[in-house]
Amino acid sequence: MSENRYPTEELDQNWEDDGTMPGNVAELSEAVIGHKIVSALNEEIPGHWYGATRGLVLTLDNGKRVVLRDTDDCCAYTAVQSFLLHPEMVDHAILGVGTTEGYSKWHIYADLGDVMELEVGWSCGNPFYYGYGFDITVEEIPAEATL
Repeated sequence: MSENRYPTEELDQNWEDDGTMPGNVAELSEAVIGHKIVSALNEEIPGHWYGATRGLVLTLDNGKRVVLRDTDDCCAYTAVQSFLLHPEMVDHAILGVGTTEGYSKWHIYADLGDVMELEVGWSCGNPFYYGYGFDITVEEIPAEATL
């Protein structure tokens, strides 16, 4: 299946989103397509600049971790509120990432259906003065972590 299972959602670019959310979907897609999810954990992780934050950490079959750091900047934020991993689907390579419900439900899918669903809370706050959107990084798994 090569078509997008979830058509790209359209939001008002003057009041709802400045392209941040579709950009996050594209960034996550680039990191996970063609791979399998080995584990998914909601963890406290180092903040991008300082302190700690919450984030979803996806470990992939290629020895990399994809980290979706929650963001919070005054009245703007993005956070994984919950996720559901479908264990019967994890042996299938990921074909895409799509969204529904105004970018509040994310779907990581394979050929037979969703491998994982994310419930995402987000707001651009006072458009577009404050920062929002996930801070997504791809990291190598340290060798000592695989022992």
